[in-house]
Amino acid sequence: MIPHLPTLKILPIESVILHEEHDLQRTQPLVAKLRAQGILRNPPIVMPLTDNSGRFMVLDGANRVTSMRAMEFQHIVAQVVEASNPHVNLQTWNHAVWGMSTNTMMSALRKIKGIKLIKVDPQKSVDAPMFTPLQIRLSNGSLYILDEAPSDLATHINTLHQIVNTYKTHASLDRTSQTLIDTFKKVYPDLTALIIFPRFKIKTVLKLAGQDIVLPTGITRFTVSPRVLHLNYPLHELSSCRPIEYKEAYLQQWVEERVKNKGMRYYAEATFLLDE
Repeated sequence: MIPHLPTLKILPIESVILHEEHDLQRTQPLVAKLRAQGILRNPPIVMPLTDNSGRFMVLDGANRVTSMRAMEFQHIVAQVVEASNPHVNLQTWNHAVWGMSTNTMMSALRKIKGIKLIKVDPQKSVDAPMFTPLQIRLSNGSLYILDEAPSDLATHINTLHQIVNTYKTHASLDRTSQTLIDTFKKVYPDLTALIIFPRFKIKTVLKLAGQDIVLPTGITRFTVSPRVLHLNYPLHELSSCRPIEYKEAYLQQWVEERVKNKGMRYYAEATFLLDE
């Protein structure tokens, strides 16, 4: 038996905005894949902004949205979730950085205006800064925290961008939820550092997106339950010149037929997919 289905809607693609910086190099391969397959396999997940602008922030699927925008689609199908939904959570990705000398990275970080890198003893407490501090754990065991001059949130986000820019094009990185650097020393012989980012609240990210302020790439991780996967929605229905009202009605009918024909399965348990 299938419980209440997630909300799927047809949205004007211009109303869908990103909350973090997107790597445009990832767009072109997906454009080619979309054109070859002719389907949107997994719909992006979006959340309405709270500013009554009618816009939606992408929680997951920035590459899909950017690729379809590049293909000049006017509409997109998305799973819509509300900020009040207790099954929507925001976590933080940290960055495991390798392939860059620690001296080079630290030198670049020290050139950023308005910040200080304070070396700390993990066993001792430090005064609480204005913002939850970013931590830098070096491969040699040293720990630094970022001390920023008093500033507003927008300036704080800009500082985070400058930090990520010091290594994102000069080194390799993996996103991780780990906070202990020893985990990576066996994996990356040329490990540089583990960058541990401060946490954000959903309402803060919504507010920033509404102000066109995006976070650095790869530091947010939204989890949504349940979510729609393997929708495989035909792109020709999204690219047609029919009005959005028609496309919305067609989508709902299309989903109802999938349910009626037992073409949908609900997994209540945590699931690993090995065909991605």
